[in-house]
Amino acid sequence: MDELVDILSEAGEPTGITAMKTEAHRKGLFHATVHIWFYTDNKEILIQQRGKNKDTYPLLWDVSVAGHVGAGESVEISAIREILEEIGLNVHPHQLEKIGTFKSIQKHSETLIDAEFHHTFISSLKTPFHKLKKQESEVENLALIPLAQFEKELLLADFSKKYVPHDLGYYRAVLAAIDQRL
Repeated sequence: MDELVDILSEAGEPTGITAMKTEAHRKGLFHATVHIWFYTDNKEILIQQRGKNKDTYPLLWDVSVAGHVGAGESVEISAIREILEEIGLNVHPHQLEKIGTFKSIQKHSETLIDAEFHHTFISSLKTPFHKLKKQESEVENLALIPLAQFEKELLLADFSKKYVPHDLGYYRAVLAAIDQRL
């Protein structure tokens, strides 16, 4: 689904320009996304298998919830909207803890360049796993896996065959933030 996004500078500052998401990806224009990582008191992390029809990384496992920040939309409102759309949870802003903003550039092809700032949140998952409702058009599957297993798999040389290949420093920052809360 195409949507209007705010274009950012290479430093992540608003430019006052908007574009359709497909144009931003085609031209490699910076824009904002949200990433929300859910974890449990049992030291598990919720991961999402991307839909088979996604343009990038179909069927690879990724962040619990992710999405683009719409033009004029705050990152918090975008995070809440994406959580409801992708896993069927209603959350309040106070349940989200922002742990940072991570710059990411991934050139998939000459006409598909993700130049994004990931506004990254963590949140304790209090809803039972079986009550989550995945968005059929975007999410192939959901899973809870032990944090220790997730961390071990990320250190394997071929982790990008199973997980979206985000920068290892990004993954380490997320895991460290969650570990501090458990």
